[in-house]
Order: sequence, then C-alpha cells, then structure tokens
Amino acid sequence: MEEKIKSPWPGPAGLIPVTSGRADDANVINRHYLDHLMVEMRVIDSVEPDLTTEILGRKFSSPIMMPAFSHLNKVGKDGRKPMQAYAKAAKEMNLLNWVGMEPDSEYAAIADVGAPTVRIIKPFADHDIIRKQIAFAEAHGAFAVGIDVDHIAGRDGHFDIVDGQPLATVTSCDLKRYAESTPLPFIAKGVLSVADAVKAKDAGCKAIVVSHHHGRIPFGVPPTFILPDIKRALAGSGVAVFVDCGIDSGYDAYKALALGADAVAVGRGILSPLLKEGKDGVVKKVRRMNEQLKEMMMYTGIADTYSFDPTVIHHS
Repeated sequence: MEEKIKSPWPGPAGLIPVTSGRADDANVINRHYLDHLMVEMRVIDSVEPDLTTEILGRKFSSPIMMPAFSHLNKVGKDGRKPMQAYAKAAKEMNLLNWVGMEPDSEYAAIADVGAPTVRIIKPFADHDIIRKQIAFAEAHGAFAVGIDVDHIAGRDGHFDIVDGQPLATVTSCDLKRYAESTPLPFIAKGVLSVADAVKAKDAGCKAIVVSHHHGRIPFGVPPTFILPDIKRALAGSGVAVFVDCGIDSGYDAYKALALGADAVAVGRGILSPLLKEGKDGVVKKVRRMNEQLKEMMMYTGIADTYSFDPTVIHHS
C-alpha cells in the first residue's frame, strides 16, 4: 500500500496534486537539474533588455505566462475565485493566460475577465466532450486551445479517471482531427520527447508545451534537458515551443529561454501568493520574476527575447 503524502495545500486530497519527493519524483529531478545549470557572464556592450515577446502572432509584455491551473475556485476562501484572480493578473500585466480542466460554466467566467486565454482540455475517452469544449472555447474568444496529451495513466496502471470521466491515449490521428477542427492555434501540452514533438508537428499543432505535468511520469527527464533536442528536431517548422515545470524564478525562466523555449509558464511559483493575496500576489510574484529575468539578460548580453544564446549555459 502506497504511503499517503501530506498536502500543504487546501482542499480535498488530490485537488492540488502533490508528489512523493522520493527518487522517482520528476519534480525533485527537475529541480536538481535546473539548479545545476550554470551561466557564464558576458557584460561588455550589454544593454537594458526588452521583454516584449510575440507568442502565436500576438505581442505580450513578457515571455513568462500564467499556468494551466484547474479547479482552484473550489479552494478559494471567503468567496474568492483564484482562477479569475490569476486571469486578472494576466490581463493587467499583458501576459498570456492558460486554463486547465474546468467545466464550461467556469471556463466562461474566467474568459469573461478578458485576458487572452488558452484552454487546455483533458484527453477524454469520449471524444464528443473534447469537440464540444473546443467549440465552447471558440465561442468564448479563446486565444488558443489544446490538449493534455500526457494525462493518460493512473497510478494503478490503468487509464486515469478524472471527475468521473475516463481518459484515453491521444493518437496521432486524433490530434490531427482536433487541430483541423478549429481555426484557433492547437497546442499539445505534455510533450517530453523528440518523438512526440515531431508527431505533434506532423498533426498540425501550432505549439507544444514541453512538460512532465508536475511529475506525472516517474523518473521523468527535466523539460530543459530534452528541450535542445526538441528545438533541433522542430527547427524551421514554425511550431512554438513552450516550457513549464519548476519555473519558480526569473532565473529558472532565463535558463529555459536560453536553451530554446519561446516562452515559459510559471506554475507552483504563483500558487501560494495566489491563494493568499489573489491577483495582487500574482502580480508581485511575476514582476519580481521579470526583474530577475532582465538581470540575467543584462549579465549575459541579451538585449531582447529573440536573442537568447544557449552557449551561455553550462552543466555543472
């Protein structure tokens, strides 16, 4: 019988997932890897950098994006709506917002905030649910839409079941059908190999998120480890490559961007300030991350978000 892991987060067990912290925990592996990427200094002729970033044809104030959180309104205290709160932060800061698994009514309320928003859908075994959620996202002005390709297996070795809905593998044909079904950019989230990155590209995805989805796979490789290989495989394709997992500071963001990410999503790094302080906590956290990112860019002679150079990164 598996040992129960005590959660530091509010709400019922599993609502905000926690992982073991043991050797098989991909979050532990990822944190260790990120912390052992060293940066060389190139300061002569350096200038104060510009963080303006184009993501899927639209300009944003920073390459740091909001995370695709799910269900957080269930833990909001005193009537607070954390899902809307971080959407409001995204709108105020001109950042790209992401939303994970939410019923249509909740998604509509988040979309009404007015931030450009990506809706990420679970890989439901019932494909009609996916098609209907894509259509609902279109009708509510989504910026893009996508699917969690990596959320398939449960800890029991069977297909996972979430909120009573069975999940299933996304095939290459499924991905192609979904991408062709919508005028919106379609995104494959949870790519952690060159093989899946190429399949997503061939299926018509306009972007991928290199991610292990907060440690879904035991012993998962860090996204920044596999990122350079994925960038080489997708070179010239026009597919945008985003990264998440462990992006807790502007320094983490810098390392992922230097290694080839077009943008990065913060995740657990904003969770505590979001739940404690709402929108203002998120704004404070991301502003500090932007400051740290610009600091590192100045120290390495990077003038803008189109000029990152992977040769400044060294593996200790």
